[in-house]
Amino acid sequence: MTYCLNPTCQNPTNPGKALFCQNCGTKLRLGDRYRALAVIGQGGFGRTFLAVDEQYPDCLKLEAAELPERSKAPAALSLSRADALIPLKIEIPPAALCVIKQFLPLGQGDLRKAMELFRQEAERLDCLGQHPQIPRLLAHFEQTDGQYLIQEFIDGRNLDELLAAKGAFNETQIRHLLNSLLPVLDFIHSQSVIHRDIKPENIIFSTPAPPSLFLVDFGASKYASTTALARTGTMIGSAGYAAPEQVMGKADFASDLYSLGVTCIHLLTATHPFDLYSASEDGWVWQNYLTQPVSDRLSQILNKMLCRATSQRYHTASEIMGDLKLNSTPIVRTAARVPLGMASRRSALALRATESRLTLASSAQTWRCVRALTGHEGVVTTVAVSPDGRLLASGSTDKTIKLWSLETGDLLHTFGGRSLRHRGHSDRISTLAFSPDSLELISGSDDCTLKQWDISTRRLIRTLSGHSWLVSSISISQNGQVFASGGGDGQINLWNLETGERLATLSKHRDRVSTLRLSPDGQTLVSGSYDKTIRLWDLRGDRLIDTLRGHSDRISALVLTPDWQTLISAGWDKTLRFWHLGRQEQGRSLLAHKDFITCLALDPTGTLLASGSEDNRIRLWELAPNDQGVVCLTARPLTLPGSWSVTAIVFSPDGQSLVSSSADETVRIWVKDQS
Repeated sequence: MTYCLNPTCQNPTNPGKALFCQNCGTKLRLGDRYRALAVIGQGGFGRTFLAVDEQYPDCLKLEAAELPERSKAPAALSLSRADALIPLKIEIPPAALCVIKQFLPLGQGDLRKAMELFRQEAERLDCLGQHPQIPRLLAHFEQTDGQYLIQEFIDGRNLDELLAAKGAFNETQIRHLLNSLLPVLDFIHSQSVIHRDIKPENIIFSTPAPPSLFLVDFGASKYASTTALARTGTMIGSAGYAAPEQVMGKADFASDLYSLGVTCIHLLTATHPFDLYSASEDGWVWQNYLTQPVSDRLSQILNKMLCRATSQRYHTASEIMGDLKLNSTPIVRTAARVPLGMASRRSALALRATESRLTLASSAQTWRCVRALTGHEGVVTTVAVSPDGRLLASGSTDKTIKLWSLETGDLLHTFGGRSLRHRGHSDRISTLAFSPDSLELISGSDDCTLKQWDISTRRLIRTLSGHSWLVSSISISQNGQVFASGGGDGQINLWNLETGERLATLSKHRDRVSTLRLSPDGQTLVSGSYDKTIRLWDLRGDRLIDTLRGHSDRISALVLTPDWQTLISAGWDKTLRFWHLGRQEQGRSLLAHKDFITCLALDPTGTLLASGSEDNRIRLWELAPNDQGVVCLTARPLTLPGSWSVTAIVFSPDGQSLVSSSADETVRIWVKDQS
């Protein structure tokens, strides 16, 4: 069965392979890829569907399914157990299943503001989904009938269902729960996000081995800026679990810890929180409802989590982990359970203890990691190497930029941070670029601004504003006269590097400009976008030369050979594509990774290509021209076992070093092994 997404459709059920609704004529596949199978949740603002990604490998046939609609369904569905809540009769690989969340038009208010908030929410979920115990955001769409988020499907049961089936939890199970979820809360709070709706229904126990706990349903989450924490807002959360300050509309990070404490006592007693609080004693009496005793230590910790006064409560998840002496290493995801071919992530601690080796199959030459740089308190999102080869810059979700010595790995300076005197960015650092003379560094951020930094004085030169949504990419011409910036609004701005004056604006892309490349003379620009197109621009006349199409999903990275004759692009469709710009034709296409390709780098000679991916791998490819002059692959790609997803890669100017960053908060420096 296929379910029509049109909220006004009177008969939404359709045959499994139909392309258009037989009742209202609405297109049945979202983004020509995701097909809704059944409604599994419904509320005042939208609906949730079980869905299938029909572009998933081996997802070749979809047979009729009898899936009854439920007004209130569990957060996850079992595919394998005999006591499955909704029996599936479809031949679909479990990893191809996903969840569609549909937000219905409100009909009133500022539509532009609603769209902006939706995009911000999608960005937040995309960032949070990098944690292995949070469902990943796979895609998002904006259409006239609503807005859509596509998220990873978690196969398992929520803790409320397990409580009903198995009875009260014991101390060992609660300690496991805390051991699993406190690092997750520590992560989301480091991203300045408050979940605001932690309860048993929003914690999923995933049954495929190894068993894991997932935190789901971030629909109530809030971005916690300093001003937002000080401002009273709308109360969001579930009655009985929400902290007192959250009920008053002033949730903070400690509010999530309170809700987790309430969740624990609910599971220990199998009694609803309303019955565990005594109004006459003005306090929790949960220990009177225990079916089996718990240790004094655990009781003390839970009681501190449940204090009504925030001054007496834990303020960070790490404080609780310290008292429980918990291991904060993230749970490893297994490839069998992760959708869309995503490989499992290793823990950051294990990776820091093991240095991996990269071997180029076409020769005896190898690469080895010589340094792992730590210091960021969030995902490292971008790296850049100065043209003189002396400096390395890294940016992070912790809103700071760190300057390192490429030779020694020493930390030289940090731009931004908690101190107001730094005048740094107020949101995630998304992109970095050095000026050709290595004297300036330009940064772009999700706060919609660009900043120019003086490397010698370590001071801010100026802040540039011109994007209505996040800054996503930067490219500087080698002549040092102009640079380009791309934004989440699809807009490209051209700037005078010396004065900061905005010279022109290019507005053809319909989605985020993810990557930019300026020619050495600053006269030609190549841009790639989430709208799946590559555009070539003549900057002398501010005109579009050509639009290249070929990728079936978002374009994430571009590189060009030194002669600017061959363009190599990569994207979320996991492929590398080669384009001969002289003939403006598409060359060879290669399926290069098992998951989204996030970044590309080309060495100065144009003979070695590096690609990084969400599959936790960096691959090196040897390049050589073929008879038609189009670059082709002549060497088998080699794999560098990465940590979590690889976020950025760059070669040093001499081609002897490769710098990579990843979601495990580290920067790694790799060098050619001359032995």
